[in-house]
Amino acid sequence: MLDLKALHENTRIDHKSHPFQLFQNRCWGMKTEECILYLHWHEHFELIFMRKGSALFHIDSRPYVAQAGEVIIIPGGALHVGYALEEGDVHYDSVVLNSALFHDFTHDPVHLKYVAPYLEGKVRFPVKPAEHDIACQGYYSLLDEAIEEMASQPLAYQLVVKSKLHALFTLLARTFMPHHLPDKTTGSYFPNRERFKLLIEQIEAEPTGKMSVTEAAGQVGLNTYHFCKMFKKLTGRTFVEYVNGCRMTRAEQLLQESSLTITEIAAQVGCDNANYFTKLYKQYKGMTPSQGRLK
Repeated sequence: MLDLKALHENTRIDHKSHPFQLFQNRCWGMKTEECILYLHWHEHFELIFMRKGSALFHIDSRPYVAQAGEVIIIPGGALHVGYALEEGDVHYDSVVLNSALFHDFTHDPVHLKYVAPYLEGKVRFPVKPAEHDIACQGYYSLLDEAIEEMASQPLAYQLVVKSKLHALFTLLARTFMPHHLPDKTTGSYFPNRERFKLLIEQIEAEPTGKMSVTEAAGQVGLNTYHFCKMFKKLTGRTFVEYVNGCRMTRAEQLLQESSLTITEIAAQVGCDNANYFTKLYKQYKGMTPSQGRLK
């Protein structure tokens, strides 16, 4: 399971000359609705290739179901979070890449006309391309081959990955020229996104804080009703559920990495009542804190 991270994720890209990175995420024994990808954002593109199980991703407040074999494209700057849809294992590969990967093409007029607008964020690909055009299913082999190169890293794999990813972007751009795209694939998906980013960054950095719903709503400039509605749409959770999820993930870390007692851990994550803490932990993690310590 992924570690809790700050909202603005400084996603690791090891090689500046070839700015892409593979993350092979293997989430074992998930509960239904358990978080497999914590809410965050980064400047890079992210391509998710589902390998096993099913998940629900919220991307800039819109929900997308992903099954094994499907690909999701997350544009740079988009808030995204993911949950398991059913009990069992959820496996997915994430390819994170910076548009600088294709700087060699900046003087190519064909690249500038067809691919660059997507890299610059002027227009967006559909999050699930194959749902809009089934031909995209045939493009996914390029991503699969790029992932295999990144995983095995044979000689000059960087050049192969670069060519495969550019071919993928080019074919997608050919398929989804702006006049073919529905309006919803361009522009910002929801208002106050930057304020929400700052708020959730604060929640995840200090999950034991005592911020009320009213205070949180004030931070993003909404009344309580509209804030609660937007927060649920954005994260798939109510404000209280999301805060409690962050607290229980922090508790999980402390159980496995510290020698603090369960009562001490409960206090550290903002639960003054140990029995209530046990109830919450079981609700979010599917086991008691004692079992979590032995995990």
